Amino acid sequence: MLFPALRTVHLLAVIVWIGGMVFAHFFLRPALAGLEPPQRLRLMAEVLRRFFAAVLAASLLALASGAAMLALHMGAGPAAVPVSWHLMAGLGVVMVAVFLHLRFALLPRLQRAVAAADWPAAGSALARIRVRVVFNLALGVLILLAVLL
Repeated sequence: MLFPALRTVHLLAVIVWIGGMVFAHFFLRPALAGLEPPQRLRLMAEVLRRFFAAVLAASLLALASGAAMLALHMGAGPAAVPVSWHLMAGLGVVMVAVFLHLRFALLPRLQRAVAAADWPAAGSALARIRVRVVFNLALGVLILLAVLL
């Protein structure tokens, strides 16, 4: 009963995180391209503030549930843990580290620039966020492929 509950929490957390990155990058960002920089940057700062709050919870839930599932399987011996799980755990930790940099370094930079109406600095911060989100999205897809194939 415990393992299915952990797997459900893990999958829901991953869906929120990866699904949110897909939505933001492939749908929201292009839809906002027609807005003037002040409008676009204010909106993205607010959307990212909300999304990153959800991702903080999702990433911690994914880490905790993943670690618990690994611990349950390790009880049967390290050989009982599939290689893809080790890959998922390692790349998942990298994803969390990248996200923490986004949340606690780059998002505040974007928010400060928007508050100061420094649109070039805000645009630069948003561009850095985008690059790291794309990187994390690629890692997430790689993890999914490794686990599903």
